[in-house]
Amino acid sequence: MTKPEQKRPIRVVHIITRLIIGGAQENTLLTVFGLQLKGGYEVTLLSGPTTGPEGSLVEKALKKTTFVILPELRRRINLFFDLIAFIKLYFFIKNGRFDIVHTHSSKAGILGRLAAKLAKAPIIIHTIHGLPFYEEQPKLLNNFYFYLERYASSISDKLICVSQTLIDEAVRRGLAGREKFIKIYSGIELSLYVKNPQAKEALKKKLGIPQTSPVIGKVARLFLHKGHEYLIQAAALIKEKCPEAKILFIGDGILKDELIRLAQRLGVRDMIVFAGLIMPESIPYYIQLIDVIAHASLHEGLPRAVVQGYALGIPAVCFDIDGARDIVHDKTSGYLVEPKNVRQFAERLIDLLQNKDKAKKMGAEGERFVRESFDAQVMVSAIDFVYRELIRCGT
Repeated sequence: MTKPEQKRPIRVVHIITRLIIGGAQENTLLTVFGLQLKGGYEVTLLSGPTTGPEGSLVEKALKKTTFVILPELRRRINLFFDLIAFIKLYFFIKNGRFDIVHTHSSKAGILGRLAAKLAKAPIIIHTIHGLPFYEEQPKLLNNFYFYLERYASSISDKLICVSQTLIDEAVRRGLAGREKFIKIYSGIELSLYVKNPQAKEALKKKLGIPQTSPVIGKVARLFLHKGHEYLIQAAALIKEKCPEAKILFIGDGILKDELIRLAQRLGVRDMIVFAGLIMPESIPYYIQLIDVIAHASLHEGLPRAVVQGYALGIPAVCFDIDGARDIVHDKTSGYLVEPKNVRQFAERLIDLLQNKDKAKKMGAEGERFVRESFDAQVMVSAIDFVYRELIRCGT
């Protein structure tokens, strides 16, 4: 491959399917903004259209970077739109003369890398925020995604994973050789995570949460596989031991009405508080209301909400899946529990609500780990290093 000219800024395009409010999207924006601040880069961000109850980061992107929307780049498989998106990506990459094409998410990752290969982009990188094949999907669909990902991985110069667990699983499944992967934790803006007792008191009042009520919190879109239903089921057991406890859901989505009906059926509707859609910069204010983070997703490359909770010294109870194993040190900074085991989930949450000294100690350990390893600037520096090494080596 041709080594990019280094006397001019390095031209990079980041391609992602949607710019909704979510971990992968926040990671991408922080990377784009961070590279721009570092200097020596000319960065473009390209996304498909962003609509839906999850919220949008489009306005933020428009204010801070060169941002392009490709209408045909859509999450759902549609052969017509996918073909048009592929053709447009090809010409966009070819005409843009980018030194690096860096993709994120499944659809953009497949189409973007194929288009970059055809356009003879010098360097192709993909960040795996989570594997697109998992048990809850039909086997045929899983196999389809796997073979697409394996081919796209073969034409990638480097695969960035947000957790070691993802690397191990990808290698085990034969996605690519271990030498092609690198772990770079998904960073957060740690400077935003500062405790504010006055704001905490006012926000509790606004949400109708009594000042003395302990709060279990879950930060996630109200969507499939995020596991809100397991926390609601656990609430019925928690209510017996901690009747004053509240459960705070931060995020919005298509399952809200269904979750309300489940809570009503189980007699715990009075425990559940829906904060609704919250922009990323306001998340720290809401997280500080929480005494214990509950994470019940069935698959996730790295549970960003746990990292955010740790940044404020809040312990976590998580299903033992994927990237949770990278950051939750069982019985040290929180608890890992068997996925879908509602009773064990409830028992661990109750334990931390009732044992405040233990919860404080675990939260402090989590905070120490996150502040050492999850600063967004550290993430950007690591990505910058990968870029420059690939350029230096001429891949």
